[in-house]
This record gives sequence, structure tokens and C-alpha cells, in this order.
Amino acid sequence: MKRVKAACICQTLRFSLKEEVDYASAIKLVREEVAHYKRNLDRTGTQYKILEETEQPDGSILVKVIKQYNSCPVGDYLK
Repeated sequence: MKRVKAACICQTLRFSLKEEVDYASAIKLVREEVAHYKRNLDRTGTQYKILEETEQPDGSILVKVIKQYNSCPVGDYLK
């Protein structure tokens, strides 16, 4: 029988600007969306590590994150 001893998922997420609002508002909204994503990870108790957070020339934000997969133990992945 096999059992998962440790598991994480590595993701690169792109938070894009909303096209239906002006540029300044879109920048504010995308930053709020990133902050909401992080708060949600904290609220749900998901273990995670942000590897990189980069604002792109168009205003979008790329976030590279390693996070807990479902409720599996994370082992040495997040040290």
C-alpha cells in the first residue's frame, strides 16, 4: 500500500488587469486581488511559500508559489 508522505504544488499565477476600468483603478484592483489570495491562504490554514512576486510592465502581477497540496503534510518542501 502506498501513502503520500509529503506533497506540495508549485504554481505560477498571473493576476491580470481588468480591461473595463481605467488603468489606475485596474492596478489597485490587481494588487487587492493578490492580497486577497494571500489572506485566503492564511485563512484556510494552507501552508505556502511565495518564491517570487513580480509586477509586469503591463501592470499584471506574477506570483510563483509553493503551497500545500490538499491537506497533505508538506515535509521539507517549505523549509
